[in-house]
Amino acid sequence: MKRPWNRVNLPVYSLSSKNADQENMHICTYVSSVSMQPKRMMVAIFQGTKTLELAEIEKHFVLQLLAEQQYKLVKLLGQSSGNSINKIERLEKRKLLSTWKDFKVLKEALAYMELKAISISNAGDHIVFICDVISFHNNLAGEPLTLNLLREKGIVRG
Repeated sequence: MKRPWNRVNLPVYSLSSKNADQENMHICTYVSSVSMQPKRMMVAIFQGTKTLELAEIEKHFVLQLLAEQQYKLVKLLGQSSGNSINKIERLEKRKLLSTWKDFKVLKEALAYMELKAISISNAGDHIVFICDVISFHNNLAGEPLTLNLLREKGIVRG
């Protein structure tokens, strides 16, 4: 039987972050709504990532709800480092990006949420950001990418 925290089928997100001329995207699965009024989200970002570096500077980023068909992007966005490769350049070459709220976003993502960090805490191997939702956009209809689909495809274990 799976461990209790792996029994829930969580949605998969990508975080688009930037600072000056630097941009990056990363996979986030530790994400949750934490307040209805005002609308707030919790996003945990893995330590040592380019996304964390940029998010800590700007404290403003876009959370994208990924669609099922985007499962192949997880290897690029979550299993490779923005410190060693330019993920945005690779996505642009594949014509997978557009722009929303002055951030690079994935064209086929189901939804976008513009977030502004109001609190940052060290949570171990992740840094937790509590964020106000500044704006959002439902981009496409469809089913969200989930951890169970990534497990079925052999992209993540657990």
